[in-house]
Amino acid sequence: MAYAAFRSIGAYVPEKILTNEELSHMVDTSDEWITKRTGIKERHIAAKDEFTSDLGAKAAQKALERSGIESSAIDMVITATISPDYFCMPSTATVIATKLGIKNATAFDISAACTGFIYVLAIAKAFIESGMKKNILIIGAEKLSAITDYSDRGTCILFGDGAGAAVISATDDKSEAIIDVHTGADGQYADLLMTPNGGSGSAHDALESEAGSCFMQMKGNETFKVAVRTLTKDVKEILEENNIKSENIKHFIPHQANLRIIKAVGEALKMRDDQVVITVQKYGNTSGASIPMAINDLYESGELEPGELMLLDAFGGGLTWGSALIPFSPLK
Repeated sequence: MAYAAFRSIGAYVPEKILTNEELSHMVDTSDEWITKRTGIKERHIAAKDEFTSDLGAKAAQKALERSGIESSAIDMVITATISPDYFCMPSTATVIATKLGIKNATAFDISAACTGFIYVLAIAKAFIESGMKKNILIIGAEKLSAITDYSDRGTCILFGDGAGAAVISATDDKSEAIIDVHTGADGQYADLLMTPNGGSGSAHDALESEAGSCFMQMKGNETFKVAVRTLTKDVKEILEENNIKSENIKHFIPHQANLRIIKAVGEALKMRDDQVVITVQKYGNTSGASIPMAINDLYESGELEPGELMLLDAFGGGLTWGSALIPFSPLK
């Protein structure tokens, strides 16, 4: 049986930074108000001519270079995004593959919002363990500024742009294997976080008269409550099912949505502060890109060593959720 190993990580953020102070001149807010409620201090914003595929390709190039695996050996590319270059076709994954010179690989996008990276991780694991693929490039990439209403204080303070990527490859060494991945969804809560228009469920005249509804909309208080409850429950389940205690987790890497959510979940799981990885203050909420971007920060700071166990956890629009237990297993 083949196992799936997490070989490398890479990330990219646009050059432009939008600070809380700058946002205070755009909507009725302040640095103190945003920091107290979210923990966010700044976020990166892509240029007008910089697209989701550009962000994803730059992150993926780093992951490829660090993996020791040639681009010609990549046989699948999967991108998690809710801000694709094109809402219909082609997929952002095919655009990224072309920019990287990857030919003949299976390529497609998935839409699972902030849980997207865990969803693509689960898909990659399944394809490799089935023997159908050997080297898969997974990407979480978002240009959320393109679907953010900068007159809506409830959302514009939260979101930023960026991308993260990883190479998942086959191994016969079980000690290198991704241990487990959980994913789930419950559509009854879909209206808590959504973009109500823009798809086939919207009449064309509605798009013209209600352009603002093509932006992200969120019910903040309700989302917070469901997020904390769902994330805590899912993590407890994956740890129990794999007989792993929370104190044995080296790095707990939750989706970087909001510092209050991260801290509430960490406390509920009895995680120590040194276990919980927090990057939300630098990047804001980058949806499906936030977890790989946080892993990349660990890697580039020298805090991620081969064999160390990572626990990933995410919650997003849909509503979707997921968790994963992964040893960092670069090629030896």
